[in-house]
Amino acid sequence: MILRYAIYWAPGGEDALGRTATRWIGRDAATGTRLRLPVVDGVEPEAMAAYLADPARYGFHATLKAPFRLATRRSESELIEHFDDFARRSAPIAIPELVIRRLGRFFAFVPNEPVAELDRWAGEIVEAFEPFRAPLTDGELARRRASGLTLGEDAHLVRWGYPYVFDAFRFHMSLTGKVPREDAEAVDAAARRHFADFDARPYRLDNLAIFVEPEPGAPFAMLRSAPLGG
Repeated sequence: MILRYAIYWAPGGEDALGRTATRWIGRDAATGTRLRLPVVDGVEPEAMAAYLADPARYGFHATLKAPFRLATRRSESELIEHFDDFARRSAPIAIPELVIRRLGRFFAFVPNEPVAELDRWAGEIVEAFEPFRAPLTDGELARRRASGLTLGEDAHLVRWGYPYVFDAFRFHMSLTGKVPREDAEAVDAAARRHFADFDARPYRLDNLAIFVEPEPGAPFAMLRSAPLGG
């Protein structure tokens, strides 16, 4: 039984950035294949594995509709039908410059400057898939609030099931989990070497995916992938 679904940007199978990212995080969410993790000078292999554990579990992606349980009286087949239609009606989006940045304590690819079309599209996804989301439980609300939210983020959490939407949204493709200060410089340098062909370059978003979490804590897997615009 599938626990949660999520709507992600995730690269298509032939996407060069996607293949490079899979080699970095050590897991392909489309196939479940595990790969050898990168060796980073000055960082213990066990520590690097810990830094990449979250990206490996979720797969290389950017969150658009955060993981949710399916609403009562909604089916997976209905979700897939709605997803296919939405992807077909969406146009690819150009990011003029994609860059590696440290966001708090983790590293990610982000647009160097805001992309209004991307932010609008992300908001449309939040709204379009809301009818498929079951309400959060009290426990889920409490876990989200434990990290500390602004009043606006808390309002989004209650209304949309996730705090970082609309005005609080920031498109990002996570490359690590939390990295402590003592290893940040080495991980940063290694990521920039690994992704040298993509850092500070244009990128075209042309794919959308449904991911699933089959049970609590299990790795997310790609259920469905569709090119934007059909």
